[in-house]
Amino acid sequence: MQWYVVRVQTGKEEQVQANLLRRAREVGMEQKIGKVLVLSEKVSEIRGGAKRVTERKSYPGYVFVEMELDDSTWFLIRETPGIGDFVGPQMKPVPLEAGEVDRLMVEAEKVEEKPKLQINFKVGDGVKIKEGPFQNFDGVVEEVIPDKGLVNVVVTIFGRPTPVELEYWQVENL
Repeated sequence: MQWYVVRVQTGKEEQVQANLLRRAREVGMEQKIGKVLVLSEKVSEIRGGAKRVTERKSYPGYVFVEMELDDSTWFLIRETPGIGDFVGPQMKPVPLEAGEVDRLMVEAEKVEEKPKLQINFKVGDGVKIKEGPFQNFDGVVEEVIPDKGLVNVVVTIFGRPTPVELEYWQVENL
């Protein structure tokens, strides 16, 4: 069996995954269709003052299918609702290379204890401090530390630039 990439409707990846596996069972092709993967990661973000953990697709609009390619499996894939076509030249299925498959498997098996923080700031951005002792001060992002969820901001206090270390949710873009 080899791995192939299939284009699907964006936002319908899990539904297509379930449909494909169900159809393979119904037609008795479980031995020809192996795994069907939709890769995603958990992302933590602050919206409206509340912390949310959301799941974000690593490859939106694509599903990875392990299968034995022949006419019957090609037809099964193409006729599953929500599936567009295979990724490859002129819609001809091209299997993934071994290195790509290994990388995908590592990504699929990666179990995250903590969701990844989504910090929407970069060095040089102008920001306004929303909370803390420097509330309502404006500053410039000097450093972003995504692992700790911190942002170093340079704020002008009494005419002097002063570096301040803040949590990422304490600042907002200007």
